[in-house]
Amino acid sequence: MRLIGRTLLIFIILVAVAAAIKWWQDGERIAHAQTLGWYQLPRDATNLLPDPIGTNDAIVAVLAAPTYGWRGYFAVHPWIVYKRANDQAYTRFEVIGWGRTNVVRRNHARADSQWYGATPRLLVYKQGVQAASLIPELEKAIASYPYAQTYRSYPGPNSNTFLAHIGREVPALELDLPPTAIGKDYRPLNEPFGTAPSGRGLQVSLEGLFGLIASPQEGLELNLLGLGIGVDFNCPALRLPFVGRLGFDGTIAQNGCGVVGPTTKAETS
Repeated sequence: MRLIGRTLLIFIILVAVAAAIKWWQDGERIAHAQTLGWYQLPRDATNLLPDPIGTNDAIVAVLAAPTYGWRGYFAVHPWIVYKRANDQAYTRFEVIGWGRTNVVRRNHARADSQWYGATPRLLVYKQGVQAASLIPELEKAIASYPYAQTYRSYPGPNSNTFLAHIGREVPALELDLPPTAIGKDYRPLNEPFGTAPSGRGLQVSLEGLFGLIASPQEGLELNLLGLGIGVDFNCPALRLPFVGRLGFDGTIAQNGCGVVGPTTKAETS
């Protein structure tokens, strides 16, 4: 009993510290967004991705931004974009829970636009031959999403459940969803065991409310009521609710240190 009590105490302390960091990091923006209607918040392009017209290479990217309103303290909204070699536009896919029966949306917004005032971060970036080889598998994974007619913001299935499905189906994507991707751990009660969202390692989860991930990609992560806490050994960092990853070098980021952005010279396709 003492061990359980101490574990819960450590969990509570880490959650409190993470909440304080999030308030310091992003509290002002979220508080300002609360004073405006969603329709007033910017959806401007961020130029995180190369201009598709001027880039002949194939590109695959996963982006995530804090969700709209108070939920932005806790969770991110992710999406995936890609373009084949010589395409002059990106294709964007994500799950959105309002407006239609089929929640999987294609080209709902520009590829790298702000998400209702929040600037996204790159979780995955592939360019050239590697990206080109991924696209057919990504399209199969998108088409096979099992919850295309179902949406529940908490604990899932939601937009993070969608990206976790793609990550499991396409391990070569090397997707590492942060602890703030609430819904990534959603699994139905009749299928509590399976592959981690990265497609590497193991996961046990009860509808995303309680579970554990052990993976060479994500490390070890405990999920309690949707809040994820763990340790990333592959790219040393604490995995915390609210803030995502707190690197041992002091950096705070949703994305892992292995993500290479478009400023780096890439292979040609």
